[in-house]
Amino acid sequence: MLTPASPVPPPDSVPQRLLGAIESETAPADLPAGPTALRAAGSAAVPPTPPTPPTPPAPALRPGPAAVAATAPDTASPLTSGELDGLVGRLGLAAKVRLLSGAASFRLCGEAEIGLRAIGVSDGPAGVRGERWDERDTSLALPSPTALAASWDEELVGELGGLLAAEARRKGVGVLLAPTLNLHRSPGAGRHFECYSEDPLLTGRIAVAYIGGVQAGGVAATAKHYVANDSETERLTLDARLDERTLRELYLAPFEAAVRAGVWAVMSAYNGVNGATMSESPLLAEPLKGEWGFDGVVVSDWGAVRSTEAAALAAQDLAMPGPEPRWAAPLLAAVRDGRVPEKVIDEKVRRILLLAARVGALDGVPAPRTPPAPADPRGLLRRAVAAGCVLLRNEGQLLPLTTDGPARRRRIAVVGPNAAAARFQGGGSAAVFPEEVVSPLTGIEEALLGTGTEVVYAEGAVLTTRPTPLHTGNARDPRTGEPGVLVRYLAADGTELHAEHRLSGRILESGDAPEAAAAAAAVEVSARVTTDRPGPWRFSVIGLGAVALTVDGRPLVDTYVVPESQDPTYVHVTPPFRTASHEVGAGRELLLTATRRWEAGHGQAVALALDPPSRDEDALIAEAVEAARGADTAIVVVGTTDEIESEGFDRTSLALPGRQDDLVSAVTAANPRTVVIVNSGGPVELPWRESAPAVLLCWFPGQEAGHGLADVLFGQAEPGGRLPTTWGALSRDARGPDSPHPATTPVDGVLRYDEGPYIGHRAWRRAGTEPAYWFGHGLGYTTWTYEDLEVIRAPGPAAPAPGTPTALARVTVRNTGTRPGREVVQLYLTTGPDPYDDGGLRLAGYAAVLADPGATAVAEVVIASRAFQRWSPEHGRWEPRPGPYTLHAGPSAARQPLSRPLAF
Repeated sequence: MLTPASPVPPPDSVPQRLLGAIESETAPADLPAGPTALRAAGSAAVPPTPPTPPTPPAPALRPGPAAVAATAPDTASPLTSGELDGLVGRLGLAAKVRLLSGAASFRLCGEAEIGLRAIGVSDGPAGVRGERWDERDTSLALPSPTALAASWDEELVGELGGLLAAEARRKGVGVLLAPTLNLHRSPGAGRHFECYSEDPLLTGRIAVAYIGGVQAGGVAATAKHYVANDSETERLTLDARLDERTLRELYLAPFEAAVRAGVWAVMSAYNGVNGATMSESPLLAEPLKGEWGFDGVVVSDWGAVRSTEAAALAAQDLAMPGPEPRWAAPLLAAVRDGRVPEKVIDEKVRRILLLAARVGALDGVPAPRTPPAPADPRGLLRRAVAAGCVLLRNEGQLLPLTTDGPARRRRIAVVGPNAAAARFQGGGSAAVFPEEVVSPLTGIEEALLGTGTEVVYAEGAVLTTRPTPLHTGNARDPRTGEPGVLVRYLAADGTELHAEHRLSGRILESGDAPEAAAAAAAVEVSARVTTDRPGPWRFSVIGLGAVALTVDGRPLVDTYVVPESQDPTYVHVTPPFRTASHEVGAGRELLLTATRRWEAGHGQAVALALDPPSRDEDALIAEAVEAARGADTAIVVVGTTDEIESEGFDRTSLALPGRQDDLVSAVTAANPRTVVIVNSGGPVELPWRESAPAVLLCWFPGQEAGHGLADVLFGQAEPGGRLPTTWGALSRDARGPDSPHPATTPVDGVLRYDEGPYIGHRAWRRAGTEPAYWFGHGLGYTTWTYEDLEVIRAPGPAAPAPGTPTALARVTVRNTGTRPGREVVQLYLTTGPDPYDDGGLRLAGYAAVLADPGATAVAEVVIASRAFQRWSPEHGRWEPRPGPYTLHAGPSAARQPLSRPLAF
């Protein structure tokens, strides 16, 4: 069922500060004021009209929260300046310094003297894990940020932000470490899935919606990672070198949008920019706190504060995790010695207290009024899956599939390891533990219940070489017999200090008794397993330092793993593994035990893993071909793994892992009705794309993956997504001979952004190279024609205020298909060239419209003044771009059927 898309949450779910950004501008004098169909700067959706609609009156122009350059933030706060001064004045210097560092890994300090309660912090952005890494503390898992951006639907993103706020409140969290506003500078970036888009405007608009939804729920959103933290290789130390204009027009733009919309926290990144590490960077002062007026807290990335005085004298407010030793006694001494003025400390404390008041953690300040949690959270997640799915190809209108047809029994073959166990989230610190994940196979089976359709499954390929931790499906606690594992915390002499039952063999930190774990010298994970086939089984232990593994008391691994990196993700989330093979017969019950001795600086992560004997890959493909050959339709699910897309490292290749390309080629040759579902967080090579009649991209779709995909496959929902990033053609590696994308590997510690403004589709166009799929591309289940482009107002590029709209475009489109549908109408702008920029196509705005078959709809798209401006490093201000200006309307960066020049 289609519902109209609206970029901004309804007023009762939008925080007052955000409403101020939406409503602070009045209409220009020569246009009528009053109600308007515009729902965000740069976008509007008008309900379907009859084939010959009357021309509606010109609406008032409002900048809205989606503008990259919005109005100045509302200065309203829960506390007056005098009240904040009074609270700060009641604190001694030692108490003030203590507040500038965390109380723990994911908790801010409280202070009883002034009624300040500790504030919980959690990673995001696709779920709220909470303060603990514990698989028993489950969370809802949303689609990845790339999927959210692919929806081009701010209303939906705002709803999901509200869901996250409800989850945060349920878990006692006041600060959510999301959204990630870094750009898709290169498809080789390992954390691509956690960022929104290659385009700063789309990134900013989706971010504003997300922030509005989260903060309407009384939870602080955190715009991260400020700034130019667009890749993972040497991410802790690299120095990004880029010119001021590129920095302003691309990489700072989404952060500016977030600040103008009133975000409550900004995270400084690990990396440096132009010689200064970000926790000491002058960019924290200007433009963040000065020009943009950011009044929230600048929190460091975890471990990113590397100095006492330099970071304290910068506009860095909070060092995490805590306690941070550099900001303890050394900072106290620096203030007492006069090297750091106390007024600098006071300003940081004021910001932390304001944050506490905003999230309801300060006595005497009323808690924020929050909307109720969504009534059907899983239904919302299911809808989000369909909204983010991008239909890349649909030859012969193979999709949507139908179970109607001959009376004979129908059969669907489902193929691929990701079909039975979808990769629902990316790897790294943002991972969560959902109570249940619906696989594509399960979703398809449930959708076809009662239809008389047979569903057959074939694995088809092997994707991963990293060990698989034990889980409730294959392991039992040796003491209780319950599904899962036994974890024991041991003293140096082997005495048991504490034991607990866990649901996974992967233990990232202690669960029930952190005090006992802190006193322990070692941790032990054990379980009973039963083999289901004969052969060389692989037994693995994961962790740093001294590790050992036994099977029925027989030692298989006993070694010392030397850390190869101090990257937090490597140490705390994905440390290396050691594996041993052991020949075992079928039906054998085994007792597995893994032990790891703890050392300072090595983290707590440990895992006990088990993998069955490998199967012959040719045989797997042959089984898949046989299943597909006997089916009416084949559905192949291909994708990536944590070994390829994850925080902490970049991708060396865009190829799918294992022999998945061979699998798709074989299945499509066997069955001409083959649908390929691509389960990846970012671009991958699709060398078989022209031979597969239907290709559907689902990203990392979250826990409702199977249900949402089944809705799309069988026509209960239209695939709503459009690409938020360009997908390249076949290449040998992450850059490739045909790829214009820049490298992600620093040279001598320096990563140069020499490409300037040319990333994404702009880079492909400038290089004269055709990608596989352009930015903005995506098909629905109907067809559209673009009939008219009208520009209502064009007063000139030198707007009186940064958020003032410059032009309003009305685009008339017609649904020429046989089904109701949604179209994302995209407006691009070309300008005259200058020595820095060739003036080529840039996204200037967009709007989604709905229409029934045969009907027209009018998309009203406001183009903000910033689209017509360039940053002048010489004058330190925004100035008009050179003309001529031309607006282009169409469904993607590849195709704009309508164009109209703008005469200023």
